[in-house]
Amino acid sequence: GEVLKNLNKFYKRKEIQRLGAENGLDARLFHQAFISFRKYIMESSSVSADLHIILNDICCDAGKVCVAGHVDDLFPFFLRHAKQIFPMLDCMDDLRKISDLRLPPNWYPDARAIQRKIIFHAGPTNSGKTYHAIQRFLSAKSGIYCGPLKLLAHEIFQKSNHANVPCDLVTGEERVYANEDARQAPHIACTIEMCSTNTPYEVAVIDEIQMIRDPARGWAWTRALLGLCAEEIHVCGEAAAIDLVTELMYTTGEEVEVRNYKRLTPLTVLDYALESLDNLRPGDCIVCFSKNDIYSVSRQIEARGLECAVIYGSLPPGTKLEQAKKFNDPDDPCKILVATDAIGMGLNLCIRRIIFNSIVKPSVNEKGEKEIDSITTSQALQIAGRAGRFGSSFAQGEVTTMHRDDLLQLREILSEAVPPLKAAGLHPTPEQIEMFAYHLPDATLSNLIDIFVSLSQVDGMYFVCNIDDFKFLADMIQHIPLNLRSRYVFCTAPLNRKEPFVCTTLLKFARQFSRNEPLTFDWLCRHTKWPLAAPKNIKELVHLEAVHDVFDLYLWLSYRFMDMFPDAALVRDVQKKLDDIIQVGVCNITKLIRASQAAAAPGTADVVSEDFPLSRTKRDGSMASDRHGAKSPEALSVAVEAPALRRARNVRASQSGARQEHLKSYGRGSLANRLLREGLLTQEMLRQLESEWQDQHRNDRYGFGSKRDDEHSSKETGKKRK
Repeated sequence: GEVLKNLNKFYKRKEIQRLGAENGLDARLFHQAFISFRKYIMESSSVSADLHIILNDICCDAGKVCVAGHVDDLFPFFLRHAKQIFPMLDCMDDLRKISDLRLPPNWYPDARAIQRKIIFHAGPTNSGKTYHAIQRFLSAKSGIYCGPLKLLAHEIFQKSNHANVPCDLVTGEERVYANEDARQAPHIACTIEMCSTNTPYEVAVIDEIQMIRDPARGWAWTRALLGLCAEEIHVCGEAAAIDLVTELMYTTGEEVEVRNYKRLTPLTVLDYALESLDNLRPGDCIVCFSKNDIYSVSRQIEARGLECAVIYGSLPPGTKLEQAKKFNDPDDPCKILVATDAIGMGLNLCIRRIIFNSIVKPSVNEKGEKEIDSITTSQALQIAGRAGRFGSSFAQGEVTTMHRDDLLQLREILSEAVPPLKAAGLHPTPEQIEMFAYHLPDATLSNLIDIFVSLSQVDGMYFVCNIDDFKFLADMIQHIPLNLRSRYVFCTAPLNRKEPFVCTTLLKFARQFSRNEPLTFDWLCRHTKWPLAAPKNIKELVHLEAVHDVFDLYLWLSYRFMDMFPDAALVRDVQKKLDDIIQVGVCNITKLIRASQAAAAPGTADVVSEDFPLSRTKRDGSMASDRHGAKSPEALSVAVEAPALRRARNVRASQSGARQEHLKSYGRGSLANRLLREGLLTQEMLRQLESEWQDQHRNDRYGFGSKRDDEHSSKETGKKRK
């Protein structure tokens, strides 16, 4: 007790905290180091002789003849212990210099060596801002287009070559040359992560600049804006980004010319809600925020004898384009579109009216918890703006909601100004992590990233992007022997960690790679069980989408490790065949839904949820449950899946009172219908609740079971659920 009392006294002394700060221990590290130091002293069976003597002197009884010590004498031992658990303390000055992110413009000396002209094309969706930037791109001797999606890059690639301007396509998974001899064309259309900051161009176009604030991908827009070597940089996006871009360019000594655009066709918020699917008209698009709603609405539409196209985020790009083509074709009987917010960018659609099925959208916060909140003004404008596209058969666009109670709220959201962007994203580079690893050779990659973020210094115009996905993969493959650069590349792979099959495949890729065994086409076919048949139910369709993502992952790695992933051409061929199979499944989606419901498989509704499936990341299992040592990839799959299953159940089972009030303000009809519509309750859960309620009602009515039995049953049920 006396030792503990003096240790706590040591911790609270301002002089000790100041000494800790001078030695690299900020408040957080100081606290963690003290907790570990206290535990070491209190729980160890023995401590070093010199520390034992100091503790004895400090705790010496007043009645004994001895030279009493002071708690400050513990500091050398505390610092020695802190350096054992935080090795970076020995090289803190060097690490702080490496992780100093306060002057990102200086990272791009080639761009700073030229005087660039920055032109900001600002305007809402369907205002022609990108069109004017692309016209300048096509007229230039050389140029690069940087977009957020493969679909957008592919559209510019096709448009350029059709205009007799040779243009290459560069994405993470694909290289397509305009010239048959594979010579690089002077124009390039690429996804923004793939742009080169070393190649000089006459004109560069950066599309959707507002995504510079994106928590995960914002760093790519910052890199392009600060680093592209082009005489003219044409930036397209929301007016809310003008101030931030102007401030960033002020630090590089470059001025920004702003060109404002207005919407080319009128957009009207209707005075009435749709209220019933019987009121649908040709050209309508119903926007949902989960796959469950997509399936439910599409089935109800086809039950009315109408045909509908379906588009959602996890569909392959080819399938999205085919569904868009089907909806746009005036000769096709399909006149209704059911989609998620995936239609917000990347697809040209002839939509007369946007109908929001809901104006609350499920999301996952930084803690990995499910939240439901109203869509933002930016999101609402991006989606609503797809109606009445200029040049389509509809001269004006309309927007409304499915439910009357949502309409007023939507009108308020659309009338609000989009708040100005405050900061741009940054991300540690491979070179910075390698320098960290030189100083901390025993640290894992996940720990290196944590230390980097904790020490990084940014000014008010920047923030460090979310690195949860990176750490998830780093922990998952930590036990596999890889050099640091290869490990870093695997951890930046673009995969959805909600998909267990894709995660286990990356694990197998890394293991085979570490053995220096090439991953051949035959190996991949055995792993994915290719060839695959057309899906018979929704679960099989979801699996086919995951296999498509696995093929994408292989192609992505093949451009970084060509010798180890040698069969990219063969994989691309079978991926096209798989795309056709998925298209067949999507065209028959209502049949798949009926087959799934007929099978009445427990948890089917959860399996098909886009936002919160069974198993990416925060997006989700806790890090502890993602580290599996030498366990098989199959075991990893189950382990990745389990935490998310528990989370999904916990979220559905325990919504806060505030959240329930929030839902009431947007709901209509019965509570069960509202919960089903918002994706908080599945049909299977509803049936289970109904069954439990009926059992309880019978017990209450006929007096079955004593109170003690009821309590016992309740405890047993709780144990089973846990």
